[in-house]
Amino acid sequence: MPSEKNVRVLVAAKGGPEVLKLVEEDLPEPQAGQVRVRVLAAGVAFADILIRHGLYPGNPPFPLTPGYDIVGEIDALGQNVENFSLGQRVAALTMTGGYSQFTIVPAADLVAVPDGLDPSEAVCLVLNYVTAYQMLHRLAQLNAGQKVLVHSAAGGVGTAALQLGKIAKLETFGTASKAKLDLVSALGAVPIDYRAEKFSGRIRQLVPDGLDCVLDPVGGTHWWASYACLRRGGILLCYGAQVNLSGGTLAAGLGFALFGLMKVLPDRKKLCWYNSRTFRDQRPEWFREDLGILFNLLLARAIQPVIARKFRLRDASRANEMLEKGEAAGKLILLPQT
Repeated sequence: MPSEKNVRVLVAAKGGPEVLKLVEEDLPEPQAGQVRVRVLAAGVAFADILIRHGLYPGNPPFPLTPGYDIVGEIDALGQNVENFSLGQRVAALTMTGGYSQFTIVPAADLVAVPDGLDPSEAVCLVLNYVTAYQMLHRLAQLNAGQKVLVHSAAGGVGTAALQLGKIAKLETFGTASKAKLDLVSALGAVPIDYRAEKFSGRIRQLVPDGLDCVLDPVGGTHWWASYACLRRGGILLCYGAQVNLSGGTLAAGLGFALFGLMKVLPDRKKLCWYNSRTFRDQRPEWFREDLGILFNLLLARAIQPVIARKFRLRDASRANEMLEKGEAAGKLILLPQT
């Protein structure tokens, strides 16, 4: 039986990792159409960092509990919930609420998790692998032999994109810091040390005719450099704005101004903004289908999520600090029940 109390991380106002505080309170009760989930694993995402700093597009109001992606077990059902049962293992893209022992989720947002999967590995798929899969296959629609540059290639989405690219027989290139280049190489990509050389110059040497696709979570003028690496007909997929963390609203404004300019250039290149939550809300059937495909790949061990480290809930601030400083290679996981 669950305890009578719930422990969760609360952020009362924007700030650094030190603003993450543990609170204990009564268990939340699901309303009609909702379930209460006992969280077994919660991902730590860069979106959590931007939300905490108030820099995420459509930033939710404070106070809030971070946590964009979870895997857990249904602990209580609200009225009118069908197709799910108590004790069933489920996954959800929550945007907030994941850093908690128990959280409330609309039943419509749940996806059943197959038996036999480790929750820590399964949660890596909910945001990171779905993001990579949908960019490569739903938006870019890449075919075997095409060339893709993955920025932040040693991160959660980056490592997912390299693994999925290898399955799809893509030719991949990945930027990372020197300490992470061996991981990028081990995942089948040509590694590029973005601190030691300009990635755009290196790509021009390696792929003179230009790339078919670039995945870029950095933002700002970095998008422009990525765009310049494309061939005619190539596509730049922008799925984050990490530069906002250092440059704030000025960097964000410049980045999206450049994005608007590149959209209208008559050079037959394409670009698209991808947001996992927005894409899920627009095409929920794709989210369920794609996550199901990924769960099956994980069951078959065709993919193997790179987990940088697992933390207890009380160490959420340290996990956030690691991610914010770029110290993690792969996915950081919180285990709220330990």
